[in-house]
Amino acid sequence: MDVRMGTRSTTRALDTEAVHAGRDDLARQGLHAPPIDLSTTYPAFDSRGEAARIDAFAATGAQPDGPPVYGRLGNPTVARFETALARLEGTETAVAFASGMAALSAVLLARGSMGLRHVVAVRPLYGCSDHLLTAGLLGSEVTWTDPAGVADALRPDTGLVLVESPANPTLAEVDLRALARDCGSVPLLVDNTFATPVLQRPAEHGARMVLHSATKYLGGHGDVLAGVVACDEESAGRLRQIRFATGGVLHPLAGYLLLRGLSTLPVRVRAASASAAELARRLTADPRVARVHYPRVGGAMVSFEVYGDPHEVIGGVRLITPAVSLGSVDSLIQHPASISHRIVDAGDRRAAGVDDRLLRLSVGLEDVEDLWADLDGALG
Repeated sequence: MDVRMGTRSTTRALDTEAVHAGRDDLARQGLHAPPIDLSTTYPAFDSRGEAARIDAFAATGAQPDGPPVYGRLGNPTVARFETALARLEGTETAVAFASGMAALSAVLLARGSMGLRHVVAVRPLYGCSDHLLTAGLLGSEVTWTDPAGVADALRPDTGLVLVESPANPTLAEVDLRALARDCGSVPLLVDNTFATPVLQRPAEHGARMVLHSATKYLGGHGDVLAGVVACDEESAGRLRQIRFATGGVLHPLAGYLLLRGLSTLPVRVRAASASAAELARRLTADPRVARVHYPRVGGAMVSFEVYGDPHEVIGGVRLITPAVSLGSVDSLIQHPASISHRIVDAGDRRAAGVDDRLLRLSVGLEDVEDLWADLDGALG
């Protein structure tokens, strides 16, 4: 897969961009590893020039030219990660936040500030995303529908269409190109956390914004909390203004860890996906398993419904870790109905396909035979 580099006329393969994007200037500075800039503030020798740059940011949300001003406006280390992720997703730019939920909240606030508070959303979504919309905590109003009903659900005040594909936790997929056509002029936001740009690049199919819980595969090691929205510059400007006003900034150390995580993202995703596909095949053939969910696009997530008690399966694993989250180098398993999606109304949860017997497995980089032996023992 080739990744087009903004206005540059050349293309580089995704694997190459994962290693080099955001680091293009290092050699000129005599550096090999990206530096971590931990400064919260910076000297202002030209206060009038600094004031002008702050005024320009307040007006448009564009990144201030020249030296940094204050950590809440932006940080050089975080900017490297944003540049790299935008390259991988094929968008003009990206805006990073303290968590995936902070990123989604910023999108909702940005659209709402334009008087576009209505959101059309497709279930299932990550449980907290579902709750944020349903509860109207940010003043938004949501219409839930299936992909075929999106066009009919649009209103004059619709500011966003939100979908997750593959979805958490059923791994249901959506035809993104068809959905983008149905959205018309309304921006389509795709949560691409499960697929990552290694397997799917929603912007190529018409999505205006691409959301990641960067905590998951982009970081990849279970040691960083972050979110990011890859988008066009116009959308990014408003998101930066929201980030500045609300303070949902990403810490520079997290930005450094994410940039480092991107360099191995293609290798990690492909290796874990190969193991996940094999485990899905074995689970499908296992008489103790009622149903297996594995997406056409592939990936390292497998969901499966058991005939027995799902909690006994979780209690029976020894190598796989029973824990929330996903996308780490080690394998994790959890019961969505009682953990990640417990906050969603039980009726809505089941209607979206989140069965009470469903288990969600995030496959890591362990040997597939060791993982299967652990699952086989846990299934009894």
